[in-house]
Amino acid sequence: MQGFPGFPDGKVRTLPLPETFFTELLPLVDHLAELKLLLYAFWRLSQKEGSYRYLRREDFAGDERFMRGLAPLARQAEETLDDALERAEARGALLHVLIEDAQSVRNLYFMNTAKGREAVEKLTRGEWRPGDEAGTVVTLSQLRSNVFVLYEQNIGPLTPMVAEELRDLERAYPAAWIEDAIRIAVKNNVRRLKYVMAVLHRMRNEGRYEQKDRDDPEEYARRYYEGYRHLLDDEPESDPGAA
Repeated sequence: MQGFPGFPDGKVRTLPLPETFFTELLPLVDHLAELKLLLYAFWRLSQKEGSYRYLRREDFAGDERFMRGLAPLARQAEETLDDALERAEARGALLHVLIEDAQSVRNLYFMNTAKGREAVEKLTRGEWRPGDEAGTVVTLSQLRSNVFVLYEQNIGPLTPMVAEELRDLERAYPAAWIEDAIRIAVKNNVRRLKYVMAVLHRMRNEGRYEQKDRDDPEEYARRYYEGYRHLLDDEPESDPGAA
């Protein structure tokens, strides 16, 4: 383990953080890379100037020391960075805006403060653009939607591999279907990604049940449980995070 020599003597520049970071946000953060990223974002944003301050993905990825702190290998660090950004966005700590033109798409991240929210609102209404982004199209990101949050809260840890599987599901199925499938897995106490995928496959082949059926959650969940009991035979139920 690499040691830390301690803070130097004399006047040291300090960085104020909102009290709510410690009282409300910090207790929710359960991932080390996400915590590192948020602290780094506060520091980098404090060095910015202008009415509206933001960071690009390149601001994170271009700091070699920061990236080495995420993972020892470059490719692994890039994956960890994207996962941490998604987590911070889903948590509501960062606001993510896509700026695109004919040549590229750029990712801008604002801290979810009053100023950050004002900047995003003006961006999406076309009332403000960063100085070098004139004439571009702005999209408010919906990345890491309820599907990611529901999975983490109810199924298990969101590893990079699981995140990629969920992205594939989002491309193949409506979000409401995936949310339904996760709830069915929870109701049947089969907290595995492959069960969620099997439920989705059946929905696609047979159609979702009518609203009147979904209004009876016990019966709705039982139908899927009976159809996929075989998925319980090859893995122990005590492993809720298994995919």
